[in-house]
Amino acid sequence: MKIIEGAIQSPVKTTVGVLFLLLFGFIGLFLIPVQLTPTVEEPTVTVQTIWPGASPGEIEREIVDEQEEQLKSLDGLVKMESSSSDSVGNIVLTFQVGSDSDANMLKVANRLEQVPRYPADAEKPIIRLVDPNEAAMAWYILRPWGDEPYEGDVAELLDMVENEIKPQLERVPGVAASGSFGGQEREMQVIVDPVELAARQVTLNQLAAALDLENRNFSGGDFAEGKRRYVVRTIGEYTSIEDIEDVVIAIRGGVPIYVKNVAEVKRGLRKARAEVYNQGTKVLAVNMVREPGANSLWVMEGVKETVEALNQGLLADMGLRLVHSFDETTYIESSISLVRQSLVIGGVLAIVVLLLFLRSRASTLVVAVAIPISLVGTFLVMWLLGRTLNVISLAGLAFAVGMVVDNSIVVLENIYRHRQMGKRRFVAAYEGAQEVWGAVLASTLTTIAVFLPVIFVQEEAGQLFRDIALAISAAVALSLIVAITVIPSMSARILDAAGSEASDEVDGERKSFANLWGFADRAAGVNDWVVGRVGWILDTMPRRLAVVIGFTLGAVGLSLLLSPKAEYLPQGNTNFVFGFLIPPPGYNLEEVNAYKEVFETELAELWETPPEEAEDLPGGGVSDFWFVGLTDAVFMGGSANDDMRAAELIPRINEVTAKLPGVFGFASQWSIFSRGLGEGRNIDVELYGPDLERLIAMGGEVMGGVGQHLPGAQAIPVPTTRSKRRSRCTRSDPLVGH
Repeated sequence: MKIIEGAIQSPVKTTVGVLFLLLFGFIGLFLIPVQLTPTVEEPTVTVQTIWPGASPGEIEREIVDEQEEQLKSLDGLVKMESSSSDSVGNIVLTFQVGSDSDANMLKVANRLEQVPRYPADAEKPIIRLVDPNEAAMAWYILRPWGDEPYEGDVAELLDMVENEIKPQLERVPGVAASGSFGGQEREMQVIVDPVELAARQVTLNQLAAALDLENRNFSGGDFAEGKRRYVVRTIGEYTSIEDIEDVVIAIRGGVPIYVKNVAEVKRGLRKARAEVYNQGTKVLAVNMVREPGANSLWVMEGVKETVEALNQGLLADMGLRLVHSFDETTYIESSISLVRQSLVIGGVLAIVVLLLFLRSRASTLVVAVAIPISLVGTFLVMWLLGRTLNVISLAGLAFAVGMVVDNSIVVLENIYRHRQMGKRRFVAAYEGAQEVWGAVLASTLTTIAVFLPVIFVQEEAGQLFRDIALAISAAVALSLIVAITVIPSMSARILDAAGSEASDEVDGERKSFANLWGFADRAAGVNDWVVGRVGWILDTMPRRLAVVIGFTLGAVGLSLLLSPKAEYLPQGNTNFVFGFLIPPPGYNLEEVNAYKEVFETELAELWETPPEEAEDLPGGGVSDFWFVGLTDAVFMGGSANDDMRAAELIPRINEVTAKLPGVFGFASQWSIFSRGLGEGRNIDVELYGPDLERLIAMGGEVMGGVGQHLPGAQAIPVPTTRSKRRSRCTRSDPLVGH
């Protein structure tokens, strides 16, 4: 075969080829994006419409229904989910995997233009391509800090966060968006005196219409004056409180009625819709969402540099600081370090096993070179194919460590056999590789055929496990090239003849490494015993059948007996626990935030106890705890002092939740494969029907059944203060009721 012959006769070319592969492989290793898990793409478009002051029912009836009527017939639409809450309506549209996101967004925008009408004070729909379930890569807490900490209400600093902090964070390469939570927007407030309104016979509608009409700029056209042309504009937008106070609402008896006659105008803060607390202190939370395909480690490094610059400059002067709360790179680094360690240990063990069985340093060296060449070359393949380095792809490389030496061992063993026949090194290398290359090729293609089909699966499972299939397939394919080029070339130059490393004397040979200091003789006895038993079995047909049937039944029985519990994806032991509570319908924000006092009272010892004294507490104590109160839900989360004991915090949080009357809630450890709240190890039960009261009753039955049939499961209902619907646009659309 020309390839084998060329590799043996031109060792320089072979060496240069290997060096180029290693060089570009290392370049690919440094350029390939690094993230925790593979990117799972699900083409999603979100539509958000805000109607201030509207109830969920009004949002659904006046806005969401009209939008759904236009959107339900979009090409390629797989699922449409809508939710209506106070003042906000959301529609999430999921399209077929592989469809163009920009085209989907354009189609949605065109259909929304066909909505007949919107309420007068409703805002224009906002269309986004950001997946609403996409989890933020990092969270920071803005809180008072330093010798002269900020003494005001941090929630009032939202404008500063929006104008100063978020733009700098979003300028970091790889950051798609930054969000802030817990702040209050500034607004101009007109506080009406109803007595004065009634005395002057002015209605609220007249007041609102006057304020809206006057707050505009109008074009007055243009005119020529001498050699110049002038553009005329009427300036009416408000620039001060006095401008608003001087607005004329109406004229009664020839006397103008101004806003200042019936109302007080002042600057204020919009009513809070969420409040964030960090271990009892009111704070602002800021997060960052990574762009798909960006290197998480590089992005987080840029974020940390930006945060440090803000802390040393703008925020230090204000007595504030952005404190790190969570970022996924902590788990990326630990996971990659663990897999890298396993990969190195696996490679070393493979070499040790080769050394013990081949009992030749030269032979072991020849085979061992296949491991680094194949693995480093795999990085180049994955980089060229646009893949990422994550725990799945690294697991594939760890699996491949033991597989990449198989081809090399087969080729080397046959070359060694030819050397034992007395042939010269070059002849033995060529003829030995020539004889088995077809079998090696067939073995490699068989292995690739097992993993390659996964690459063409477009659904979530295919996207998750595509990296492991590519890693193993590329490594095994490269090992084939190494086996028929590098192995013969090295064997032709350094492979010793049979017995050359051993002593010529029998006693000396028994004490040499080539004979494992006599252990090989005892192993040979075991080999002879096994060969004898095999011969005895093969003597008669009944014995052969009995062995085949016995081993088959034994294998099946042991598989069923020892089979572990089935799981789609592992949970992972991350140091992050989050809780979710649903308060009774109709609770205001102040009442919801009262739960904070309960949790702080019950859990305060976890973070107030010094770490060195908190060993006996759940999780070894808590290093961080935050509480987010909304009008219809509560989020909370925390990290343990001991990274490996975060799960111990779950029962403690559930105990406190059980003490809150009328509250549904759960606590769970964050999974490395979770894309957001509610994603992961959960089962969705959807109830459809026209009768809301009956659906609520059925939901209660479902929750009761879950508690009976699934011990330990935590059932959470959709809030009854929110209208939420799902429509699956498929060929078969049965109503689901479980």
